[in-house]
Amino acid sequence: MDNRYQLQFTVKLDGQLLREALAGFGISKRTLTAVKFDGGALYVNGEERNVRHPLFSGDVVTVIFPPEEVSEGLVAEYSELAIVYEDETLLIINKPAYMSTIPSREHPSGSVANYVRGYFEQQGIASTVHIVTRLDRDTSGLMVIAKHRHIHHLMSEQQKSGQLQREYEAVVEGHVKLEKQSIKAPIGRKDTSIIERQISADGQAAHTDVTVLKHGNKNSHVRLKLYTGRTHQIRVHMAHVGHPLVGDDLYGGSLQSLDRQALHCVFVQFPHPLTREEMTIESPLPTDFIPLLNN
Repeated sequence: MDNRYQLQFTVKLDGQLLREALAGFGISKRTLTAVKFDGGALYVNGEERNVRHPLFSGDVVTVIFPPEEVSEGLVAEYSELAIVYEDETLLIINKPAYMSTIPSREHPSGSVANYVRGYFEQQGIASTVHIVTRLDRDTSGLMVIAKHRHIHHLMSEQQKSGQLQREYEAVVEGHVKLEKQSIKAPIGRKDTSIIERQISADGQAAHTDVTVLKHGNKNSHVRLKLYTGRTHQIRVHMAHVGHPLVGDDLYGGSLQSLDRQALHCVFVQFPHPLTREEMTIESPLPTDFIPLLNN
């Protein structure tokens, strides 16, 4: 059985060459090179063709992608995933806190990538794991995963262009006075740490919008919109304005009420990589947030 990933497109214009039409469908030159040399194929109306083949309106183009090499270093593990959306291109899950996105030296197993590889194996999906949106180990909420490298490429392009939008909710320490604020402060690695980040003049540009949802006695419940995706961006930005996340001891937060940063990805929105239909996925807050919202 041929389990290589396939896509079909119907041509709408006369006179294009196949390579021009494929570029319009978002297939990169790098992908075409892989199709040509690594075991893929191009068909027009069921006949194998090369990229110089002329097309006519109504022609059906089939792209058969090369087989993917699954990383031997990524061990398949089996556990139920909290799947909130799935189709032939995407898998969106609700990641619990205390689960790493990928294996690390400190946490070599039990990651999202391990479980997704196991799930793909069970479902007969011949793909390696393509994480589109990562979350820190102690952050919970929505994660987008692509089922093929081409879909991953399309989603990465959406991230670069700002079409893939993510919003989070957090509980931060103190009374945030500004109901709305936009934090634009570059973030770089701290010289004395391989993990910790800091505001740095020569860091990468970072932009977070903050909206206060509720004030408690000691904490504030906020909604955050990311325009960039720097490591620890929300955590660094909120500490920078004097309101570290509850439970985020790396950036000055207290562990008294929660032993992980109170941060949850509640919303992702993007045009579907193939159909262009607007996709909006939401996730409710986890139960460990509830006591914090009353403080």
